[in-house]
Amino acid sequence: MADDVLKNVSENAEGGEVVSRHFIEQAIDKDLKEGVYDHVHTRFPPEPNGFLHIGHAKSILLNYGLAKEYDGKFNLRFDDTNPTKEKAEFMDSIIEDVKWLGADYEDRLFHASDYFDEMYEDAVKLIKKGKAYVSELSAEEMREYRGTLTEPGKNDPNRDRSVEENLKLFEDMKNGKFEDGSVTLRAKIDMASPNINMRDPIIYRVAHMSHARCGDKWCIYPMYDFAHPIEDAIEGITHSICTLEFEDHRPLYDWVKTECEYANPPRQIEFAKLYLNNVVTGKRYIKRLVEDNIVDGWDDPRLVTIASLRRRGFTPESIKMFVDMCGISKANSTAEYAGLEYCIREDLKFKAKRMLAILNPVKLIIDNYPEGETEYLEIENNKEVPEMGTRKIPFGKELYIEREDFMEEPPKKYFRLFPGNEVRLMNAYFVTCTGCDKDENGNVITVHCTYDPATKSGSGFEGRKVKGTIHWVSAKEAVTAEVRLYENIIDEEKGVYNEDGSLNLNPNSIKVIKDAKLEPELGNAAPYDKFQFVRNGFFCVDYKDSKEGAPVFNRIVSLKSSFVLPKK
Repeated sequence: MADDVLKNVSENAEGGEVVSRHFIEQAIDKDLKEGVYDHVHTRFPPEPNGFLHIGHAKSILLNYGLAKEYDGKFNLRFDDTNPTKEKAEFMDSIIEDVKWLGADYEDRLFHASDYFDEMYEDAVKLIKKGKAYVSELSAEEMREYRGTLTEPGKNDPNRDRSVEENLKLFEDMKNGKFEDGSVTLRAKIDMASPNINMRDPIIYRVAHMSHARCGDKWCIYPMYDFAHPIEDAIEGITHSICTLEFEDHRPLYDWVKTECEYANPPRQIEFAKLYLNNVVTGKRYIKRLVEDNIVDGWDDPRLVTIASLRRRGFTPESIKMFVDMCGISKANSTAEYAGLEYCIREDLKFKAKRMLAILNPVKLIIDNYPEGETEYLEIENNKEVPEMGTRKIPFGKELYIEREDFMEEPPKKYFRLFPGNEVRLMNAYFVTCTGCDKDENGNVITVHCTYDPATKSGSGFEGRKVKGTIHWVSAKEAVTAEVRLYENIIDEEKGVYNEDGSLNLNPNSIKVIKDAKLEPELGNAAPYDKFQFVRNGFFCVDYKDSKEGAPVFNRIVSLKSSFVLPKK
């Protein structure tokens, strides 16, 4: 499905499907037709400074999908040029996420640090060409010299140093003779450029830090804008697909690849990010939630990191469907989380077994059912998919039903259990409510019914109809389990951020049910197994907190939504 995710489908006048091509495909088509490239090679280059989120999924699927579409290649590359923020934990999670989404990079896993020697030599080449110089300006001074959007910058006092002097100083930087922040290497371009990114940007900084892969070999590290085009060029990338914030950086990208004299250089093309309304995606905010123990890690099911979505129970197919639905464009837009929920419902409704689970249980006793008897009733695994077969579930005198399925004094059009009313127990019998027992506080603790043996499901009984059908589980065989119900971690009425930049957190973002009653088969469910709990939604077994024989269930999504598909 990954290679289908990028297609926009509409109907032609004859009623057939027509696949329209988005602007990136059109650009690649043109490049191939004109002989700019004779193949397609893309990459996904994350910085390993946090977990990936739903927005990154769009980039992964786009880059991989293009490579598949054109029978090309796709690379995964860690942009590990900043050792202050990068961790092996993040690299491991990124690899897992990319593989889980189905983006196959084969043996092409690379690191920016693989190319530090080439980057250094490219920097030396720029110095020798008079295109780079060592600066002693502080960060504050550099901001002052940079100018504004309406005013040109001023030349760095060090800008006209000789090539020889710059070569010596840059070597001294490499050899650790300068403190962090005391000097930088700047590209010599144009301080009067209307594009601020071209006003002699920094391309190397001093940072006396040990690198996870290079150890203490380097105390200078390249800046992203310098490193990125070199990485792409070395790997033979043809189309560097970036998000829209890099559009203003494209002239610098082109300058680096040209001045460093790479043959068949890559082409950068930008597309709009995937934004979700009232959802936290920023790494620094997620990091704060993790560090403040507001969530139980980067994969907390209330977040939208790819790991969180996987843990909650979303499937790669549902995420691909959502990305496809959002489309590829140049225009920024905001999608609704409800759209993602729609996609997982659509994916699971024909895959998941429909199981019986009572989340807020109250006991139901069938007073006239034989004492000590258990019978096994047949139930469909998924009514919409007959080929999924059937299973047998136990039935007896004592059951659990949802507390909301009984009322002593019901409102009008309430068709479930109340004294004197008859309902169908799903795939079982008709029962008539005779009353209830209460505790000293007036809370209902037991509902009493009688059953009609002639009404057994599957017996062909047609003697009368009932309006209400409720689900149940046998009390004797029921499995007690923890079930977690999630809401947005953000208070949607207040918006994502307070005036001070902090997050508006929803105090009710998780509800933990400790005593849900489930049919016996669910007691053996394994991590990541997914089910529809009849009338309650789709659920997934939590991989982190479940134990053998004691699964914990995360609600993926409820059954109903007001979400409407966008018009084509």
